[in-house]
Amino acid sequence: MRSFEDRVLLLLLVAISLTFGWILLPFYGAVLWGVIGAIVFAPLHRRLSRSIHERRGLAAVVVVLLVVLIVILPLSLIAASLAQEASGVYKQLQSGELDIGQYFQRMLDAFPTWVVDLLNRFGLGSLAGMKDKLSAGLLKGSQILAGQALNIGQGTFELFVDLFFMLYLLFFLLRDAETLSKRIRDAIPLRPEQLNALLLKFTVVIRATVKGSLLVALAQGALGGLIFWFLDIPASLLWAVVMAFLSLLPAVGAGLVWFPVALYLLATGSIWQGVVLIAYGALVIGLVDNVLRPILVGQDTKMPDYVVLISTLGGIEVFGLNGFVIGPVIAAMFIAIWDMFSAARREAAVAAETTGGADG
Repeated sequence: MRSFEDRVLLLLLVAISLTFGWILLPFYGAVLWGVIGAIVFAPLHRRLSRSIHERRGLAAVVVVLLVVLIVILPLSLIAASLAQEASGVYKQLQSGELDIGQYFQRMLDAFPTWVVDLLNRFGLGSLAGMKDKLSAGLLKGSQILAGQALNIGQGTFELFVDLFFMLYLLFFLLRDAETLSKRIRDAIPLRPEQLNALLLKFTVVIRATVKGSLLVALAQGALGGLIFWFLDIPASLLWAVVMAFLSLLPAVGAGLVWFPVALYLLATGSIWQGVVLIAYGALVIGLVDNVLRPILVGQDTKMPDYVVLISTLGGIEVFGLNGFVIGPVIAAMFIAIWDMFSAARREAAVAAETTGGADG
């Protein structure tokens, strides 16, 4: 009878947990970033609590205010500037002031004959058609970007609701961290050493991914935008944001933007600008990725670069922008749990051998 009651209780636990997750699904982004913020800012909250005589609620309020001042407000200003610049680029494309096809044709005209023959060999011989396709694709992309920028005002209320929900959750997660941690430890049916290892891995990966990836992205985006502004490349802020987003991808990152632009500059006769951009991109922007990312991300997560890259790409594909955190966390949990399973099997094998030897 007891076994039947336990099965019913387990079934209710799974059903109610799934239902609760379904209810929270519309706010999963706010919940995710509330949890991430609590993990990232937990050390700061602990230090503040100690300095004001363990007043955890007041310390949580201070941390939330700091998050608003140093994270949300700057991102809001950047988003507003980006929306304005994206709308300006879209208007230039519509009016013909910015003719992507003309830029592309200039680059094709600068190519040597063997490059044109190579393009013909790979089925890209219709240069005019390829120019039209590229122009149409870029125009469509700019329309989507501008449309999203124009829709920001329409989604302002929803955005503020998500932000409020995230900050509200962040406050309580910081204030009640010890109580929640104890409940989680009591509820998960794992040995203490296994549970401690999993929770430690979870927090380490989130902190390393968020702090490391975001710092690298901000640094590469800022450095890329600076050199684009210096070389008088149009829409430097827009390209800076694009490079920052692409920098979330290890190994490839901002090079997907600055390298083609450098090739275009070289092909159209802007030799010194192209050389400067290639040197700056390889030695400055690339150095940030090659030096900071392993220190801030790979070293803490103890995951190979290829695992970080694949899990980041897969996470973004499945979960959108939030996937750059979710993907590496899932990969880290996958590795950690399989390591625990292997260790448990080894322990069982050793115990079996010891018992067999004693019986013999």
